[in-house]
Amino acid sequence: MSRVRQVAGGGRAVEVEPERLQGFLDRFGTRHQGVTESRIGPAHAVFTATDGAKAELDIPFGGLPGDPVITPGLHLDPLLPHLLRPRRIALVLVRLGGHSLGVAEGAKVVLSTTDRRQVHGRNKAGGWSQQRFARRREGQARVALQAAADDVFRVLVPQLSTVDAVVLGGDRSALAELRADRRIAELMNRAEERVLDVPEPRRTVLDEAALRARCVDVVVTEP
Repeated sequence: MSRVRQVAGGGRAVEVEPERLQGFLDRFGTRHQGVTESRIGPAHAVFTATDGAKAELDIPFGGLPGDPVITPGLHLDPLLPHLLRPRRIALVLVRLGGHSLGVAEGAKVVLSTTDRRQVHGRNKAGGWSQQRFARRREGQARVALQAAADDVFRVLVPQLSTVDAVVLGGDRSALAELRADRRIAELMNRAEERVLDVPEPRRTVLDEAALRARCVDVVVTEP
């Protein structure tokens, strides 16, 4: 089932697999009296319907070369071949207290490691005990993030020359802290802008992320 979320400013974003994009846009056109124009590339694609509805997506994996291609009706060249191209993708999923990372070929994880570390939740009590609890929590979070950075350096950095893309997932603040580690800066700097929203990272979550890393978020706005 496709993941759907509301987006700021109106509309909804639908996570769509490359193999389903043609059918998704066909159905979009049917609901809105046909697609009148396709505008593709290099970094963004917009499909406009007769009644003014739009389906838009950011083009991942480096985008497309050249100037935008504008054609009447629904046309997916050269977008669809770009999305369908097999890729080897490095995945980094991090939340405070856990991480799961690996390399996926297509939708299959071929190399991985997963770890969990205890990080206590926030304490609402006041006074000295709260300060002591906060220091303990900060220390646990620091250890957990250091473990994540160590594993990225050990497992993924040696694979950097073999991967086509890097996809991140999890907590944005935790990922931002990882970026400060110089050992993995080159890998983190190659990451796609899209960050997957994932629960506590486990191996099963990593397997699902390998599928989702190939998807695009299509934002549909109604007239």
